[in-house]
Amino acid sequence: MKFIASLLGTSLNLATVVALAAAAIVAALTRHLPDHRTLADWEPAVTTRLYAGDGTMVAELARERRLFLPIGAIPARIRQAFLSAEDKNFYLHPGIDVASIGTALLSNLANYGSGRRMIGGSTITQQIAKNFLLSSDRTVERKLREAILSLRIDQTYSKDRILELYLNDIYLGRGAYGVAQAALTYFDKPVSELSVSEAAFLAALPKAPNNYDPDRQAERAMGRRNWVIDQMRQNGVIDAMTAARASAAPLGVQQRQPSSAISSSDYFTEEVRRQLNGQYGETALYTAGFSIRTTLDPRLQEAAMKALRRGLIAYDQAKGYRGPVARLPATEDWASALIKLRPLSDVPEWRLGVVFAAGNADAEIGLRPEAAPSNGTTAAETIRLDQQGFAWALCRSIKAKRNCATGIDSVLSPGDVVYVEKKGNGYVLRQPPLVQGALVSMDPNTGRVLAVAGGFSYAQSEFNRATQAYRQPGSSFKPFVYAAALDNGYSPTTLVMDAPIALADGAGRTWKPKNYDGRFSGPSTLRVGLENSRNLMTVRLARHLGMDLVADYGKRFGIYDDLKPYLPMSLGAGETTLLRLVSAYAVIANGGKAVAPSMVDRVQDRYGRTIFRHDQRRCDDCNASDWTSQEEPVPVDDRDYVLDPMTAYQVTSMLRGVVERGTARNVGTLGVPIAGKTGTTNDEKDVWFVGFTPNIVTGVFLGYDTPKPMGYGETGGGLAAPIFIDFMKVALQGRPAADFQAPAGMTVEAIDRKSGQPVPGDTPGAILEAFKPGTAPCAGGCPVIDGFETASTSATADADLSPELREKLLTNGNGLY
Repeated sequence: MKFIASLLGTSLNLATVVALAAAAIVAALTRHLPDHRTLADWEPAVTTRLYAGDGTMVAELARERRLFLPIGAIPARIRQAFLSAEDKNFYLHPGIDVASIGTALLSNLANYGSGRRMIGGSTITQQIAKNFLLSSDRTVERKLREAILSLRIDQTYSKDRILELYLNDIYLGRGAYGVAQAALTYFDKPVSELSVSEAAFLAALPKAPNNYDPDRQAERAMGRRNWVIDQMRQNGVIDAMTAARASAAPLGVQQRQPSSAISSSDYFTEEVRRQLNGQYGETALYTAGFSIRTTLDPRLQEAAMKALRRGLIAYDQAKGYRGPVARLPATEDWASALIKLRPLSDVPEWRLGVVFAAGNADAEIGLRPEAAPSNGTTAAETIRLDQQGFAWALCRSIKAKRNCATGIDSVLSPGDVVYVEKKGNGYVLRQPPLVQGALVSMDPNTGRVLAVAGGFSYAQSEFNRATQAYRQPGSSFKPFVYAAALDNGYSPTTLVMDAPIALADGAGRTWKPKNYDGRFSGPSTLRVGLENSRNLMTVRLARHLGMDLVADYGKRFGIYDDLKPYLPMSLGAGETTLLRLVSAYAVIANGGKAVAPSMVDRVQDRYGRTIFRHDQRRCDDCNASDWTSQEEPVPVDDRDYVLDPMTAYQVTSMLRGVVERGTARNVGTLGVPIAGKTGTTNDEKDVWFVGFTPNIVTGVFLGYDTPKPMGYGETGGGLAAPIFIDFMKVALQGRPAADFQAPAGMTVEAIDRKSGQPVPGDTPGAILEAFKPGTAPCAGGCPVIDGFETASTSATADADLSPELREKLLTNGNGLY
């Protein structure tokens, strides 16, 4: 008895010691345990998505690409597949599965010393504890802490909440986090449309996504997927027939293909990203899951890129062929060498190729494979380039002389790497242009930017010439000088002298602006001066108005932040961006109201709450509870006026004359009421055209990134206007051919365009001119504004004027059109 009592006492003492030791271990493990209650406030990093105006997704911004779904929106098929693969007793255990842990322990003992990786038998709850609250260290201490946290998590949260966290957090390869994003990444479809086999494939990935990549490890991926399908069958989730069909199905993985809207909108979306990054910060932009509805019109954006590219290519090819993209040494494995070269990814119709042979009348070219060759050499995919495809490359201009070769073998040589584009049944030789340009299109009534083309190719250059390039607008600034005059007592029939000017610069030099054609026509109306883009008239008008007033109008319209009050600035010698210039023209187009250009209509947070809206118009009756035959509500537009509406109409009428009779007559081929203005700077370094209808305004710019002459005779009307026409043919489709409406109170009279004298309406050459109340065409001997009747203030003299700016101002006005 004493022995038994002693044994029991010893056992009790030992049990007490073990219990105390266990309690001490648990206390030590839990002393600095993370607070599992923080999971209640978990907000995962969610992808920010940018949508076009029609709802088409055009860009994603994310550090972790994730689309969060509440558990109720995740189909049962998806949940069952993951539970079968990861934790079939999930709804039965208290956070840890003792049976699974025991099985894992026995397996690890059996494999001890074999070098195989140990398995943990973790439940989904344990994975949540590890991924959210602990490290991934493979230690006994971490596993014990994980188990304690799992028990606490299971007691605090519902099973559905735990599963929701897991299915939205788990990494599934290819940059996809959570099942919703993975469904899009692997199958380009929402989770609601996944089949059994597709759901099983996703459930096969958490163990090791890279080991089951469907491209690199297709056999492994198929085997793991079929194991998940079999587990689903064993668990009674699917029947044997369904399992058999699912196991026999191919993996069916397909990459998400970018839409044409995405591939053509890089300049637009990058500009939106830069603006939002400045407003909300990079962390929020890439993790907060914003839903951003942009102003982008995908149809017009695609048309903008195509029109700009065609114009740039046309100009560049007229200058001649410059040579190959690269040269490859003679090699049998040409495909491996060629595939190392990166083509222009956003110009998919162009393909790189290497010249195999070139004769007098044709060339044989091997095309770059779409994917890297897997084993050794790749069979050549060759095409034939005939005379029609390379005709443009035979001639080039050198110092105004046109030199032409006789055959393609004098232009191409074996080993040359070139671009080709399929056209009809043949191919055409291409080369990336050196000249660059931009196009911006906007709704003048709202400021919504509909399309932005910032250069030939975003893959070639990310610099956005529409928003980042500050260039001289040249004569496209003149309408704002004339607007200043019309706002201050002048009329379209006011006469201004068109005659030579010579002004001292205050430093011993003379500024002598001239008209583009070198001629002058004496006293002419403001209308003639703007329609024919007469530099001498504009300088006189600016001198008569005062350059301080002209500079104020440049700032008022948002073209410049601070225009220096020097006379050459009236001819567009200041620098601005295409977007700012188009926004200024939008003010004229909409009748004088202020325009705030915007590329974003609305920003919503992850919960759908609107945190930004561009349209700030009031609409008091838009939220009526019911309809009782009342009139349709109309938003109240209480924007300030930048320009007198009557002045805006007069300028518009004069700019219509530019299209009908002036420097942009080719634009009239569009056959609808359009107003616009060309712009060409000195030495043809920058060429512009900005035009508008009552509901759309579009501007085009061309020039080298490092300004240099584009060639004598190259003008805004000859280079930029054709791109405008090309784009507007698309933009005008489906739009009513609206005309410009004169504000109430204006009178219209027939006048002689050059003299400004009233004439009978049937007089040849007579036009209808609009006049403000209290003004009328001058009859008889009308005064002529010279602008130089009084002071002899110098054109550019200023103590603070730098030599560079002085030189720029002195040469300005010698080639503007």
